[in-house]
Amino acid sequence: MSNANADSLVASHDPNHPANLICELCRLFYNNGWVTGTGGGISIRKGDIIFIAPSGVQKERMLPDNMFVMDLQTKEYLRVPQSLKPSACTPLFLAAYTNRNAGACIHTHSQNAVVISLLYDKVFTIANIEQIKALPKITEPGYLGFFDTLTIPIIENTAHEEDLKDSLEQAIIDYPAATAVLVRRHGIYVWGETVWKAKVYNEAIDYLLELAVKMRQLGIPPDGAIGSERNTRVV
Repeated sequence: MSNANADSLVASHDPNHPANLICELCRLFYNNGWVTGTGGGISIRKGDIIFIAPSGVQKERMLPDNMFVMDLQTKEYLRVPQSLKPSACTPLFLAAYTNRNAGACIHTHSQNAVVISLLYDKVFTIANIEQIKALPKITEPGYLGFFDTLTIPIIENTAHEEDLKDSLEQAIIDYPAATAVLVRRHGIYVWGETVWKAKVYNEAIDYLLELAVKMRQLGIPPDGAIGSERNTRVV
């Protein structure tokens, strides 16, 4: 593919084009404090073509011209921006695409995710909270209900991000109802059927992670039965 044809993959005035959306969402995540410096990443799938934010570019300054483009079937790059390196998240994004048929995958370094990963062992669980209803059941149609328990597996961090691929894939297999994986002392990967659903799932999960940290500080078990908070409630 010529350079001109490759560049045409990321050149569009459509605000919903993946290259433009990645830039918009990177700025949003930066403003939310979920990514700082050049940390974190995002990828969006359009058919069998995936668009991936690069390594080494500050998220609030991301441009469509910075995007890597890959053929999902061959795993070959269709476009490689000059002077930029592929994201170390790329193998993790591919795991979400191939194992979950995801339409997008988001990776943040949210402090809520990091703190929760220090408070739990193998899984994070929370129940009986309204915001849980924003998350899908995955293994069957529909969304979780108020009385359901959200479970997110936790995997151990590695020195090099790409080395997380095997443990993330194993977590996807072991927890088929999960739409996210926490990485201890690192952050979280969240995926969804579309980029907008991935965004909603990420926002809902971060809300629940922050809430769980506060509940733990108050001695309230996040996955406790309704009424368990009465032992700590001030009256």
